[in-house]
Amino acid sequence: MVRYAKEHKQETRQRIVETAGRRFKRDGIDGSGISTLMKDAGLTNGTFYAYFASKDELIATAVADQVRAQHENIVAQAAPGRAGLEQLIRWYFSTEQRDNIDDGCPNAALLDEIGRSTDRTRQAYTDRALILIDGFAARLAPHDPPSARLKSLGLLGMMAGTLQLSRALTDQQLADQLLEQGIRNALALLDAEQLD
Repeated sequence: MVRYAKEHKQETRQRIVETAGRRFKRDGIDGSGISTLMKDAGLTNGTFYAYFASKDELIATAVADQVRAQHENIVAQAAPGRAGLEQLIRWYFSTEQRDNIDDGCPNAALLDEIGRSTDRTRQAYTDRALILIDGFAARLAPHDPPSARLKSLGLLGMMAGTLQLSRALTDQQLADQLLEQGIRNALALLDAEQLD
């Protein structure tokens, strides 16, 4: 029997989490069975329970990982202040981001299912989403980020809803126009914040 190093087990677990996150965004949480998730990761069904106690544990872990990755790879990399928020908004409402569901925003892809998920999944999402929101708030109100937390949550909600609607529309021109309107609406929200 071959024994794997601890690092190998951690890498394999992370591979399962990342491939599950992409599959959840593409097919939905309920539309993704363990056998499909394990096949995506290049593993057999039987190995699933060596890494997770249940599918619910994997869901909570994958959702948290998706939001963590969005924060680390997008939000944390943006410029400080308003310029960074504008950069994030323009990226978010790009056709590339909209059309690439697998690697796109987990909020726009999964919020409705997260809302119906277990308390564990909802808590994992909340914990990570607040870190994401704090990245917005630090750019919205650099001298007092806590004051901008609710406005940042509202901004994220508006962005995710607009992206969801744009993905749902069959009229491509209208869907693209909606993304442009989303940029204008988000920037108007930022301008209103400057006046407060």
